[in-house]
Amino acid sequence: MADIEPPAGMSEEQKRRQRWRNIAIALALAALAVLFFAATIVRLGGNVMNRPL
Repeated sequence: MADIEPPAGMSEEQKRRQRWRNIAIALALAALAVLFFAATIVRLGGNVMNRPL
C-alpha cells in the first residue's frame, strides 16, 4: 500500500488522531456491512441455501 504523506505542518498528535479517526471509520463501515448482511440473511430466512439450482 502506498504511503500517503500528510499535509505539511501536521503535528505528530494530529497525525495520530487522524489515523485513529480513519481506523474508527473503517470499523464502522465494516460493522455496517456485517449488519446489512445479517439483516439480509434474517429476511431471506435460514433455508435460502437449500434451494434447487
